[in-house]
Amino acid sequence: MSDFLERAAHLPVTEFGYPGPLRERLNAAILAGLKTSTTSLLADYDHPGEELPRAGQHYRLIDSDERAIAIVETTEVRTARLAEVDLQHALDEGEGLTSVEEWREAHERFWTGAEHTASTGGRATLDDDTLVVLERFRVVELPSS
Repeated sequence: MSDFLERAAHLPVTEFGYPGPLRERLNAAILAGLKTSTTSLLADYDHPGEELPRAGQHYRLIDSDERAIAIVETTEVRTARLAEVDLQHALDEGEGLTSVEEWREAHERFWTGAEHTASTGGRATLDDDTLVVLERFRVVELPSS
């Protein structure tokens, strides 16, 4: 087993999107340094065993086949109202969105979509006061070639 895989194996998992094209696109943006932030619903952490990310924690980033592709470190975590998400955070999500309005529309579509609804056990109700978790992270290690 490579040193990278050995180190990654002991870390909690982080994943972006659901397995398939969205996850692969988000992972590519992370590996290219374009995606350095993410947003999740605070309500999604209201399940046994789910903990909020914390600054300084390292995670094993996985692909759609659950293979470790990087080790990332959370650098900042804060909770905010959905209406308080700013343009810089939206841009740093690296998805090519150019306004907070575009960002919010894309995220609301994701959070109310079939995959998210199925994985969380219910359709999200969203408004300006919905609490979200704003996370910043950086890649700290990649597998050696």
